[in-house]
Amino acid sequence: MKLTINGESVTLDKPTTVSEYLAANGYKPSRIAVEINEVILPKDQYETHNLCEGDLVEIVTFMGGG
Repeated sequence: MKLTINGESVTLDKPTTVSEYLAANGYKPSRIAVEINEVILPKDQYETHNLCEGDLVEIVTFMGGG
């Protein structure tokens, strides 16, 4: 399955939830927001939402500062 994540073409070999993808790629769910096809995905759906062929995914990391 091919999709685009943060502007990069990505191929996944098997069905993958958002939560599984984030864990496999070192993201900390408490410090990010995920947008799929221009819609922000609520954090309580990360474990149940499967990524699909052709999805356009943006993962935004929050940064603190002062």
